[in-house]
Amino acid sequence: MRTTKSTVLILSFVLFMMGIGINSCYAKRTKYNFNHGWKLHVGDQEGAEKIGFDDNSWKQVTLPYAWNQDEAFKKDIVDLSTSIVWYRKTFQLPETNNHDKVFVEFEGVRQMGEVYINGKYIGFHENGVMAFGFDLTPFLSPYPEKNVIAVKTDNDWKYKERHTGSGFQWNDKNFNANYGGIPKNVFLHTTSNVYQTLPLYTSLGTTGTYVYATDFDIKAKKAVVNIDTQVKNESESMVDVQLNIKIEDLDGNIVKTFTGDVYSLSPNGMREIHAADTVTNLNFWSWGYGYLYNVYSELKIDGKVVDQVKVRTGFRKTKFANGMIYLNDRVIMMKGYAQRTSNEWPSVGMSVPAWLSDYGNSLITEGNGNMVRWMHVTPWKQDVESFDRMGLIHAMPAGDAEKDVTGRRWEQRKELMRDAIIYNRNNPSILFYECGNESISEEHMAEMKAIRNKYDPYGGKAIGSREMLDSKVAEYGGEMLYINKSADIPFWAMEYSRDEGSRKYWDDFTAPYHKNGEGGTFGTNVNGSKIKDASPYNHNQDSHAIEDVVRWYDYWEMRPGTGKRVSSGGANIIFSDTNTHYRGEQNFRRSGEVDAMRIPKDNYWAHKVIWDGWVDTDTVRAHILGHWNYENNVTKDIIVVSTANKVELFRNGKSLGKGQQSHRFLFTFKNVKFEKGTLKAIGYNAEGKPVCEDINKTVGEPYSLKLTSIQNLNGMVADGQDLAIVQVEVVDESGNRCPTALNMINFEVKGAGEFVGGIAHGKDNYVGNKQLPVECGVNRIFVRSIANKAGKISILATSDNLKKDKITIETKGTDTRALSGVMPDDNLPSYLKMGPTPQTPSYEISRIPLKIISANASSNQDSVELSYDDNEFTEWHNDGHLNTGVIEYELEREANINQVVAKLKGWRRKSYPISIFVDNKKVFEGQSPRSLGYVTFNFKPTKGKKVRIALTGAATDDDAFNIVEITGKVDLAGVEKEGSKGGSLNILEIEFYEPVGM
Repeated sequence: MRTTKSTVLILSFVLFMMGIGINSCYAKRTKYNFNHGWKLHVGDQEGAEKIGFDDNSWKQVTLPYAWNQDEAFKKDIVDLSTSIVWYRKTFQLPETNNHDKVFVEFEGVRQMGEVYINGKYIGFHENGVMAFGFDLTPFLSPYPEKNVIAVKTDNDWKYKERHTGSGFQWNDKNFNANYGGIPKNVFLHTTSNVYQTLPLYTSLGTTGTYVYATDFDIKAKKAVVNIDTQVKNESESMVDVQLNIKIEDLDGNIVKTFTGDVYSLSPNGMREIHAADTVTNLNFWSWGYGYLYNVYSELKIDGKVVDQVKVRTGFRKTKFANGMIYLNDRVIMMKGYAQRTSNEWPSVGMSVPAWLSDYGNSLITEGNGNMVRWMHVTPWKQDVESFDRMGLIHAMPAGDAEKDVTGRRWEQRKELMRDAIIYNRNNPSILFYECGNESISEEHMAEMKAIRNKYDPYGGKAIGSREMLDSKVAEYGGEMLYINKSADIPFWAMEYSRDEGSRKYWDDFTAPYHKNGEGGTFGTNVNGSKIKDASPYNHNQDSHAIEDVVRWYDYWEMRPGTGKRVSSGGANIIFSDTNTHYRGEQNFRRSGEVDAMRIPKDNYWAHKVIWDGWVDTDTVRAHILGHWNYENNVTKDIIVVSTANKVELFRNGKSLGKGQQSHRFLFTFKNVKFEKGTLKAIGYNAEGKPVCEDINKTVGEPYSLKLTSIQNLNGMVADGQDLAIVQVEVVDESGNRCPTALNMINFEVKGAGEFVGGIAHGKDNYVGNKQLPVECGVNRIFVRSIANKAGKISILATSDNLKKDKITIETKGTDTRALSGVMPDDNLPSYLKMGPTPQTPSYEISRIPLKIISANASSNQDSVELSYDDNEFTEWHNDGHLNTGVIEYELEREANINQVVAKLKGWRRKSYPISIFVDNKKVFEGQSPRSLGYVTFNFKPTKGKKVRIALTGAATDDDAFNIVEITGKVDLAGVEKEGSKGGSLNILEIEFYEPVGM
């Protein structure tokens, strides 16, 4: 057949049109930052959802932005404002027609959010915690027409679920600070009509992409990397799809590519497809080593990539057994904090730029903390991803208050756990899923475990709940406040050391002279009743740090390496001061090791000393508590926190001798008289060699102010949301911070930024005030950039009788279009300072456990095994008469016994007078100390095979710790149901040990 020129043109046109059809049908996805260009109105507005509504008078904001965030730390949690609030944004779709589907993703709204597009209602979400999204495709107008998205929010504390009338258990004034509106990020996704789904189950019914590793070989640095991704075909044709996987390391190098099998997908069908291959030379994610990879999951049709999803993740191996936690085959003890999920800052609440999340969270790693247990509700995705970068472990709850529930409220908890697991399962920093801040039934635990097994079966995350000490289903547990031990699933304390202390107060000898315990009668319980007396909770910096060290000792003493039954550590409540319930004179909680602006207290440095190591100490350290700027007549005890064996103190070069050691880490030097100059502590090892030191020097008189800034390493951007921390110090002529200065500072901010403020002790906590004092010589404020106004921000600080200081911060332009290509976490580095997981053991065996083979008691013989059954919910007890308070244990072999470790009922309140005999030889007689769990009876090593415990008198009952719940309920440590018989001996668990090498 003869081909004419017109035929060629026609064929070319047809092929061109076919090409257009293919390209438009299978366009690649794009993700946009959807945070810019929003407007805000507080209060309900009729017609605010309509496209033609006049919003010119509304406030311009950049998300994330909680409409009441300026109340953070200014108001008590119970007084945080609530209202219906509207957010609106006008935008255009991209000019290039390279998409078929458009989805919006909200990381979360509080409490409820209704979403409208161009006046049409498209859906709502109301649990106040989790991410959700909608398919906007049917409602949008193409380029160049404008679209309007409107979101109506309601953060009522008493908000009820629309279709059931049920409240949400976690919408609670006790702990869940109510930052309303849209306090988290929003993204827009465009895809072709054959695409990998988003992990937004409740709203879209989809599960997204799941990346996980199996078949680990840690020493060989290899594992099998698996990708399961859910694909949806919204085209009109059957398609054959295949995964092409690219794995990119931190340096941007593609280290592995592989493909999966080919799968057929019918029109309007949805299925999961898979690819996997072995990857070598892997850098495993670890504590303090946030090594992450970009896994690109490319969807191919006929050899062409039609969709690409980027998953930023890390690979690590876990195991939960023998009462211990294993990370990359090395035992790690939990040394961390129970932090409120709001993780808020003064004046801005939780809505901070991603770099600031990294800064705050990195302080935990820098302070040798390795984990955070988020409390009650699922953390914001920004914090989850920050923990990935910082190499921090965390426990992810779903949502609850402090009790198990039934009916619709339990179903809400399951739905939230399901959604949270699907959304966060690729994040390596999560090692634990927490099902409740109080024990739940075995049936409920099994339901939660089934959810984990369905949606994250290979993620290496243990699922459990607070307590669950005798659960056959949970994979970890642990109480609040108390010490638990296990030879099976690991137990770690969900929270301990609840005490509070303002950063303003050094000690009894430093102005403003806050004596230990003052401020304990100001607070109220969440039900409005007056706290009778919370004085034991209220500290200055010295005593707060000491209390934290004393409490940690309880867990350290039972650490891995101390026997078959061990504690896996605990979470100190909290890391940073928080806008939640309190027990002191300020209207927020001051339990933090850093204050609300993340300025360290002495507690922080104490933890950095005692937590240095996976289990045992890696680097020996010392820290002198307090300062060395007193009046000449002051004589006080000096406390040094150290992991050295002995500590010597020198004043101006003269030795004051070795300190009195207690709780392993505390070294006390009594009645040290102040002399200007230098206080130096030197720590020695067992051989007497110096291994660490710390120095406090007397600082001169206040002379001037000193300003410094803390900001994104990539520079501050003019987006209306970025923040810089400006730190002010009162310094002497040599530039040294004056630790006792309390001067009032005046701030003036000009140029391309605005004053936000900080926090201090005083009226309204000085939140938003341009005049506020330094505390212990230092304070901080925020300044915020102005959207689309790049330039210089000038910050001037002045104070009476002090030399002023001024600094300049320069902001740079950034992409603030309605559909921005700049992501909040772009170019944020990983924390890698601690390096890969060491291949050496993390602990040494410090004592040898001796197995009990039988026991005989003077009464209740049938229950003697309950005293050594590895279950703290069971016990042996006598019949209440003094002469039957005797039990004798036979061990597996004769040994040089030198320790008895026991958990006795009423451990916090009761003290039992007992005698201990080894083969009829008395080795101990005295009172059992009150404790937060286990007590250790030490005596000279004595050879024998039988150990007899005998009660010698009536137990005394008196609370040694005065633990009072914020609800006003007094915790009786398990003795409230016990009778008043004076001859009772109750043993929950007992263990026997001999020294190493005997």
